[in-house]
Amino acid sequence: MTMIRILRYSLFILILFLPLTAFTQEKDFGIWYGISAEHKLSKKFEIDLSTNIRTFENASKIEEAFIEGGATYNLNKNLSVAGSYRLTKAVENNNSYYLRHKYFVDLKGTLPVGDFTLSCRLRYQILIKNYIQHEVDKYPSYTGRIKVKLVYHTKTFPVNPYIYIESFCPMFSKYSGTIGKNRYSAGLDFKITKRQSVETEYIFQRDYQPHLSDINIASINYNIKF
Repeated sequence: MTMIRILRYSLFILILFLPLTAFTQEKDFGIWYGISAEHKLSKKFEIDLSTNIRTFENASKIEEAFIEGGATYNLNKNLSVAGSYRLTKAVENNNSYYLRHKYFVDLKGTLPVGDFTLSCRLRYQILIKNYIQHEVDKYPSYTGRIKVKLVYHTKTFPVNPYIYIESFCPMFSKYSGTIGKNRYSAGLDFKITKRQSVETEYIFQRDYQPHLSDINIASINYNIKF
């Protein structure tokens, strides 16, 4: 597959997502900048560390910045479990920044299909806030997340295009049984070397709670393996 064909396919995917932005009045644009590192301790066990800065209000302000560390255990070549912790400093309703703590537990399965890899990640998320505006903020919030991703592996060019969709479902609250937000993405994974890569992607995120709003996101992430 040539680079031009890859770009055409990615552009086609982005065009499919654009109609989703036409149904809300509240829209925004942000840029996400990230760096992640991964180290394999053994055939089955690996650790990772990442940091990210996310902007909003047409990329003019920082919405949040975080550092996250975790570990993954590969049960077999197609199934893994993982756990991680994220320390975040995020802007709140009073326009000041406060710490947040997030804990994740993941179950991920992958399925190679020819030149494609299909994966599904189930994530259980716990969020603890330091900013208390309402009584409910005093207690942890729980979210179930499901992410389905399809990657195409090119054989003659070091670029792998991918698409994914991720849904966030609140748990143990008055919103249980609903979708809190959805993310739709199309991106390209550029292989710089065997251990280094850069991911660039477009993300359309639709929030349903506490009110309907959209944000278009450009994301760039540098990845390295040790």
